[in-house]
Amino acid sequence: MQREPLRVVANELIGPYALVRLERGPLKAGTPGQFFMLEAPGRVLPRAFSLSLAPAGELGFLFEPVGPGSRAIAALTPGEAIHVAGPFGNGFDLTVERPLLVGGGIGVAPFPYLSERLAAPPALLGFRSAAHAEVAALIPNAEVVLDPTFVTDVLPDDPGDVLACGPEPMLDTVARLVPDAQLAREAPMACGYGACYGCVVPVNGSYKRLCIEGPVVRGETHGSPTSPLLHGAPTQDRTSAPAGLSPAPPADASVADDEEIRRRRQDPLR
Repeated sequence: MQREPLRVVANELIGPYALVRLERGPLKAGTPGQFFMLEAPGRVLPRAFSLSLAPAGELGFLFEPVGPGSRAIAALTPGEAIHVAGPFGNGFDLTVERPLLVGGGIGVAPFPYLSERLAAPPALLGFRSAAHAEVAALIPNAEVVLDPTFVTDVLPDDPGDVLACGPEPMLDTVARLVPDAQLAREAPMACGYGACYGCVVPVNGSYKRLCIEGPVVRGETHGSPTSPLLHGAPTQDRTSAPAGLSPAPPADASVADDEEIRRRRQDPLR
């Protein structure tokens, strides 16, 4: 494990998502599906993000700014530094013959890098709106569906080797339809190396720590026992999403927060 201060090269919004590009420094890009821990300014615990882009000399992270930590990272300006550790966990198995990328919402985050490593295979992506779907431009050969259509509704009868990432309900459905699919799961991660047991999920009758034995797993899973920490208590609003949709931002992720992010980019002294 390496932990390094990396400088921000660029920071942009793609629809509601943020794409932060950092100088790579001595860190390795690792395998698509692995993750890095980014230390958000002013927050105690780091945030786990999949690597989205790995051009020469850079690491790029795509995420949705929905909480204080992710919004703080989204507000970073070029030249500022952030401590990053990684890569952690197990990524996707790239030795597949007929890859099909299946993603929902911000679950598409690892797909630009994954697509590059697999020579641009077909991708099936689902989003809640056309604004969210703008990020599909980062992923070649992508077919896009929008709410109320789910990616699992249009999954072909013979999908080949499925590599999937998205909301838990989408991944559960993919697991039932394609039992050997590779699933990039999500759970709260406070450490990234197995010490806190915050990311334990049931996999095929036993419990696994996603940060060590995942986040990419095979087989039926049923979400994390700690998923309420991720999604909050159930409400009438969508806080965990069916197939092809991003979880809705919490109530405090307001338009004002987005405007503050934009202002900070324009005026780094704020």
